[in-house]
Amino acid sequence: MATETILSIFLGIGLAASVGFRVFLPLFALSLASYFGVWDLNENWQWIGSLVAVLTLGLATLLEIFAYFIPWFDNLLDSIAVPLAAIAGTAVMVSTVADLDPVITWSLAIIAGGGTATAIKGAGATGRLASTATTGGLANPVYATIETGTAMVVTAASIFAPILAAILVIIILVIIFRIYRSIRPRTKT
Repeated sequence: MATETILSIFLGIGLAASVGFRVFLPLFALSLASYFGVWDLNENWQWIGSLVAVLTLGLATLLEIFAYFIPWFDNLLDSIAVPLAAIAGTAVMVSTVADLDPVITWSLAIIAGGGTATAIKGAGATGRLASTATTGGLANPVYATIETGTAMVVTAASIFAPILAAILVIIILVIIFRIYRSIRPRTKT
């Protein structure tokens, strides 16, 4: 596998993880990166780098970020965002992976892209529900700030340092797994 292909996979996985925090922010960043020639996208996904896509995804990003600062509405938004994250995670992976057979590309996109985005979005939605239940939604804006900040960091790393992004994704997934293990009900054997 060529270095470009490996980096494109890391880019896709990093952006998919970011989609788990904010659906539109990584898509907007990918759109900007394509528009300014930082990353070349697969031929069928070139439209993401158009000015119309940049403006549309930019507006969607702003709306999504601010919507998460509204307690209770953020939980409603999560119910829509979880399935969207799976689709967007798959899409960013397909759009970025270079020089692979379509079967491998789509398999990677569905498993690594959609799976990573869904796992992170699901964990985030569960955490937000717990925050709402324990604080009456008062801590949700702090939670939203942390999620948006994480999405920005992982997105920037994905575009400018894909290897670092892959490492960050592994760290995030390990943290989520440890939190899950610590709170899941114990079964007696």
